[in-house]
Amino acid sequence: MTLPATDPFADWLALREPADAAARAEDLVERVRARLGPDRPLVVHDLGSGTGSMARWLAPRLPGPQRWVLYDRDPGLLDRARARPPVAADGSPVTVETRQTDITRLTAADLSGAGLVTASALLDMLTGEEVERIVAACAGAGCPTLFVLSVVGRVTFDPADPLDAEVAAAFDDHQRRTVDGRTLLGPDAAAATVAAFARHGVPTEVRSTPWRLGPAQTALTAAWFTGWLEAAVEQRPELADRTTGYALRRLAQAADGELTVTVGHDDLLAGAE
Repeated sequence: MTLPATDPFADWLALREPADAAARAEDLVERVRARLGPDRPLVVHDLGSGTGSMARWLAPRLPGPQRWVLYDRDPGLLDRARARPPVAADGSPVTVETRQTDITRLTAADLSGAGLVTASALLDMLTGEEVERIVAACAGAGCPTLFVLSVVGRVTFDPADPLDAEVAAAFDDHQRRTVDGRTLLGPDAAAATVAAFARHGVPTEVRSTPWRLGPAQTALTAAWFTGWLEAAVEQRPELADRTTGYALRRLAQAADGELTVTVGHDDLLAGAE
């Protein structure tokens, strides 16, 4: 398989993969393992899989042979996922099937036979209606659902800067913007998902799973900060002139290993009781 030499979004996913792995809630995986039945292989449906980082992280933490079904709209990302398949810690076989599709149109029938449904860094990019449909499909499938790393609007910097809070508020508004008639949930998505599962009678556990970026993650910190600030300025153009010096200061601090950033996320596990 020949893959493109560069793909900016795939490169971003690769850059963030170690931080994602460090942040996810390991205790929720223990809850998943305790809930899994004896049937083999375990079938896992991963929604919005990107290059397959969730499978690479989770497959070694689950027992026995596994079959992963990866869903994404981007065929290039699915090609990359197939090129780097997950492996099981005990050497059991792990197979990967990819499906290029709109995950917001999935039904319980599409997830039939699943022992687990997963997604990573997905919910905040959905609308309320889309979350309702996905939750209905997962609840109807009757298996645990593990949705991780949903942005929740909590960002802190050390050292602090007077502009931090204003830029953070603009970014959160950008996450809630309306795009092509779709009003995104952004930082409200995790709470909306918990509420949607509750309406289906499915209990949900929540864990705070922030990125903790410091001197060992300078490249990721700079890339994240640049995108964060660009989104904030897009939402509130009046910030452009006022944040020029702010951007220079923050990027210099990151490059010198003098900046730490905590970026809040929540992990959700539904239907594991």
